Amino acid sequence: MQQVRCGWVTNDPVYIQYHDEEWGKPEFDTEKLFEMLCLEGQQAGLSWLTILKKRNSYREIFQGFTPSKVANFTDEDVKRILIDARIIRHKGKIEAIIQNAKAYLEMEKKDENFSEFIWDFVSNKPIINNWSDIKEIPTKTAESIALLSTALKSRGFKFVGPTICYAFMQACGLINDHTLNCFVTKKNRDN
Repeated sequence: MQQVRCGWVTNDPVYIQYHDEEWGKPEFDTEKLFEMLCLEGQQAGLSWLTILKKRNSYREIFQGFTPSKVANFTDEDVKRILIDARIIRHKGKIEAIIQNAKAYLEMEKKDENFSEFIWDFVSNKPIINNWSDIKEIPTKTAESIALLSTALKSRGFKFVGPTICYAFMQACGLINDHTLNCFVTKKNRDN
């Protein structure tokens, strides 16, 4: 019998694996959170599957999304990246990753732990929603608009609008939006 998944999942194996193994699982590692925030920003105007299929190339080009390395990228690096067909060649989005690395490091200088900062917006506990259908799931909420998006922008982050922040919160398990009929929801409730 085929397992029931959230309605947004296609038959693409990359999407299936992402849904089954990553999406909605709480992530606390600061650099993994940083990577996901940057990748969500790359998605703006595109499908998430497009970014997922390019994720390994992004990791290679942006040196594993290590903020201390990415923050040192120069205009020459941006020019080099812009001609690399393995990723989305959008200057603003590429520059946003570099700027986000700088903002991340500024937070560290001020003794602000990125993971603690992010998780504080949900009081350090995932918000578990009970959606019956994907049509019920919002693309943004008060948490993503008034809080996280604004706070990130005030710290110098780019491409962190409310919709991107909500998708980031879903992806990293701050918000669990697996639908009630999804096998992941059933598995989590049985444990």
